[in-house]
Amino acid sequence: MKLKKQVTVCGGAIFCVAVFSLYLMLDRVQHDPARRQNGGGNFPRSQISVLQNRIEQLEQLLEENHQIISHIKDSVLELTDTGAVSPSGQLPFRSANGSWVLPFDGRPTFLSVKPQDCQFAQGRRGQTDLQMLDVYSLLKFDNVDGGVWKQGFEITYEPGEWDSEPLQVFVVPHSHNDPGWIKTFDKYYTDQTQHIFNNMLVKLTEDPRRKFIWSEISFFAKWWESADMHKQEAMRKLILGGQLEMVTGGWVMSDEANVHYFAMIDQLIEGHQWLEKNVGVTPRSGWAVDPFGHSATMPYLLKRANLTSMLIQRVHYSIKKHFASSRSLEFMWRQAWDQKSGTDIFCHMMPFYSYDVPHTCGPDPKICCQFDFKRLPGGRVNCPWKVPPRAVVEANVAERAHLLLDQYRKKSKLFRSKVVLVPLGDDFRYDKALEWDQQYLNYQRLFDYMNSHPEMHVQAQFGTLTDYFTAVYKANNVPQGARPPDYPVLSGDFFAYADREDHYWSGYYTSRPFYKSMDRVLESHLRGAEILFSLAVAHARHTGMEGRYPTSDYTLLTDARRTVALFQHHDAITGTAKENVVIDYGNRLLRSLQGLKRVIINAAHFLVMKNKDVYRFYQTEPFLETDDRRATQDSLPQRTLIELDQSGPRYLVLFNPVEQDRLCVVTVLVNSARVRVLTEDGQTLPVQLSAQWSSASQMSAEVFQVCASFMVRLPALGLAVFHLYDSADIPMTLRSETLLRLSGRGQTAHAVDPLPLRSQTADPQPFYISTQSLTLGFSGTTGLLESIRPKDDPQELKVQMQFVTYGTRSSKDKSGAYLFLPDGKAKPYGQKEPPVVRVVEGPLFSEVVALYQYFQQTIRIHNVPGVDGLSLDVTTMVDIREQSNKELAMRLVTDIQSDDTFYTDLNGFQMQPRRRFLKLPLQANFYPMPSQAYIQDSQHRLTLHSGQALGVTSLESGQLEVILDRRLMQDDNRGLGQGLKDNKKTANRFRLLLESRSTGNKVSQSRVVDSGPTSFPSLLSHLTSAILNHEVLALPVLPKKRGIPPLHTFAPLTGALPCDFHVINLRSIQHQDTHSPSPYTALILHRKGLDCGLETSNPGFNCTTTEGQLGVSSLFRNLDLQLLQPVSLSLMYSSPPLANDSSVSLEPMEISAFRLKLR
Repeated sequence: MKLKKQVTVCGGAIFCVAVFSLYLMLDRVQHDPARRQNGGGNFPRSQISVLQNRIEQLEQLLEENHQIISHIKDSVLELTDTGAVSPSGQLPFRSANGSWVLPFDGRPTFLSVKPQDCQFAQGRRGQTDLQMLDVYSLLKFDNVDGGVWKQGFEITYEPGEWDSEPLQVFVVPHSHNDPGWIKTFDKYYTDQTQHIFNNMLVKLTEDPRRKFIWSEISFFAKWWESADMHKQEAMRKLILGGQLEMVTGGWVMSDEANVHYFAMIDQLIEGHQWLEKNVGVTPRSGWAVDPFGHSATMPYLLKRANLTSMLIQRVHYSIKKHFASSRSLEFMWRQAWDQKSGTDIFCHMMPFYSYDVPHTCGPDPKICCQFDFKRLPGGRVNCPWKVPPRAVVEANVAERAHLLLDQYRKKSKLFRSKVVLVPLGDDFRYDKALEWDQQYLNYQRLFDYMNSHPEMHVQAQFGTLTDYFTAVYKANNVPQGARPPDYPVLSGDFFAYADREDHYWSGYYTSRPFYKSMDRVLESHLRGAEILFSLAVAHARHTGMEGRYPTSDYTLLTDARRTVALFQHHDAITGTAKENVVIDYGNRLLRSLQGLKRVIINAAHFLVMKNKDVYRFYQTEPFLETDDRRATQDSLPQRTLIELDQSGPRYLVLFNPVEQDRLCVVTVLVNSARVRVLTEDGQTLPVQLSAQWSSASQMSAEVFQVCASFMVRLPALGLAVFHLYDSADIPMTLRSETLLRLSGRGQTAHAVDPLPLRSQTADPQPFYISTQSLTLGFSGTTGLLESIRPKDDPQELKVQMQFVTYGTRSSKDKSGAYLFLPDGKAKPYGQKEPPVVRVVEGPLFSEVVALYQYFQQTIRIHNVPGVDGLSLDVTTMVDIREQSNKELAMRLVTDIQSDDTFYTDLNGFQMQPRRRFLKLPLQANFYPMPSQAYIQDSQHRLTLHSGQALGVTSLESGQLEVILDRRLMQDDNRGLGQGLKDNKKTANRFRLLLESRSTGNKVSQSRVVDSGPTSFPSLLSHLTSAILNHEVLALPVLPKKRGIPPLHTFAPLTGALPCDFHVINLRSIQHQDTHSPSPYTALILHRKGLDCGLETSNPGFNCTTTEGQLGVSSLFRNLDLQLLQPVSLSLMYSSPPLANDSSVSLEPMEISAFRLKLR
């Protein structure tokens, strides 16, 4: 009877809340300008459409209200079902069936995705001529010897082919400068790169016909900063005069496999902003000759930055041959999800083995090498084909010119226009004045001869990359960047790359995972710091306190942007640099991470002050502490200890870097088990205490430290304040129950009071842990995951965790930093001793930790409603420093009937379907996984979300496999000259999400497995990725003698952002003259593509979609929007400003940037 009363009262109260919410919502429709379509909206101002609009909004609100009420019903029923009556009337408590009952999170939430927002994923795609998955199916990959062009075929031509239209030849001198590889960035600059620039100034000025291209702005900016005004002016003149072209214009020539699109965009912005500020030039063409395979994300980003053409080089030799034979080496590269042609960009694929001189003039390297005049006899480099170059003189110019023209003509036969591109350069070329003379003088003599003999039907000259592309467009009679008639359209990507035989470059997808992980932590901090800094400066301006805020932190932001940008270089994040260079990168990453934590702390300090008048900033006296600390660049982070005492509360500020409200479990380290946690308004939160461990079976006892985990609701992109007390009265602080499963061989458990610990001898029977959403089964023998059963599923699904190892070949070619050359299939990971297994259970989370010799795996599930409670939090700590020539992989084995199809992401931006091909070697079936991979059938989808880039595959139906770390004792002959022996203890972080196809969306197996060239994550999957990649930062307020002034929650957004929108960045734009921020901010948004065919549980926050509409003017609370201007992705091109009260509109998958002025 008492229970019924409780439930009725509870249900009634919540019903009142819901009705009142509906009233407030209706009121908001009446008054909220964001909900009205004005300015840039699509609705005419006539009465009928306004009425129609109002009806639509009411329908949506009724739907939302319906969801709120059904959510309340579910909660009430759940309380009733579990026999949820606490013996003491206190929550949380354990009910009769063993599950924990938590205080009801009194904010009902709803999910309302408009049907129109689901149509994109189901929509028909425009047909492309070349779909890379189909090309893979078609090719034999047979590596037939092609003669002088070993990986190609013999090229022939008729002598009169150019009689009516002469061949146009553009020789493009270049120097490929790695910002770190064999030497560090600074050492390369000092030894070589600075001399290239200094010689360039002199040598290009000598003859206006000379041209050159440059791509790495990181080096160019370093030279510029040390150059005097005269040198700067001379260089600017060369660029603006068209002799020197800045190609791509990114901070580096970025890797394309392991990089996340946040960083790809950021390094492009950093380079372009630098060029705009210092030189006043906008890049037109992309140049990527050295990344080891190419992603479809790059052409999209270049197109959004207003580049018109691009070039790529490292593509599988069989694909190059296939494209060459059908003259498809130039194509329009289109996004697979583009239903029209808006994403098309013109792309040139270089046909031969390398970008060096022997492989760029034509198909025969023996001949081309004779025209690399740096290799003239007497120099330090020679031609491996044993025929050296000869200086061009009167006596031999005719013979030399005809020999070279034959190569140019053969190369041009592989393309559709009579314009040929001939790059002339290599790594760190043109660092000596002598080489400039050797190359330019000899080539000019050849050009002069060719051009003065009309019977040769050729026009040859030095050119820039854009000179070449312009000539191609002109020859085809189309505007810059337009599709020439009959040129093919391609969609897909170019992974995995092989340069010869079965040498697949799929090892670097995992090499040095410690730094791949650290990079992502730094990226999340950079994004968080950018957003908080922009908001803090805007609020300081709004309150007239600009002078008191440390805007000098902008220097720290700039430094971190450049560090992140530098690390996207294709020998940095790839893990393919020398050990001392890796240490240099690591020190830079750590220094920038510390700088960003300062930016975040300073912004948070200002934003949580209730009374800004008492705000004071002291450089030497920070207001907050950092959440964790790293002792050195190669050590794992240690949580900051919050020391509680009887004298009063410690304050804790939590930062949520995600653009949606967040209901989640947060864990901090405290020195007392008597911890009590209160919200800002005094509500006590349930806390779960758990131990710190010093070894597999011993709790840490040196200094008393305990992990306190509690459930919080945090505002989107906001800061919330909590109070922590050392209190005798802790009714809602509960201890975890810990069980140690031991093998029984002399192992003993050591507990630390007051945390209980039981131990038992392990038996082979499976055991389980569960929450309100999930039940997980584990093997009694291995302690590893065996099954997952979501709450509403009648049966469990087999999801078996296995660990396996690969060796390397015994023959001459072995795995190294770049290559993966395994010695056959993987072998099961084995060790003599059985593992120690810890099972921890409690009201907020339960976890199983399996401790093996070379790794330990923690699988944790959170007992909270919403996104945080619907997936498994998986951390695999790997340490293979005692191994030799071994690669450790984590394999998931399931009953999902995925056949030979699996899906991997490209740069965290889009999904790419993959197929396992038996005609290819094992290593060719591995692909990059920067953020997620999934398998699916007509019933389920299993997604492995990753917090760091790693290599992934599916070698059997129902399997997913990830390489966690690789330790290799030798070089793989790609120039590095070292193996991978500097392994670190590395924490690989994942979220494992099992989803069911919704009943109305059960589709045939063939349709799911063969979903064509596109596939999209679900909304829940996007949100899971966000919480994994953007962790909550817990910042303790340092105790002050004077006491702490009043603090309050900072919630920057007025309402919820549509939940298919992601704020990529809110980036303060640089001042034109100083190193401080300008009054402008760049808002970069991405609207995600959704697969709505998977069941979506309650996400834990109000989630609606709006068909891509967003009212920016009313987005930021307590700030005025004074400018709203659409700009290109790298902020260089501006469209006319929109009315300040306009809505902006994004198509699914679209990334758009806007210049804002907030104050």
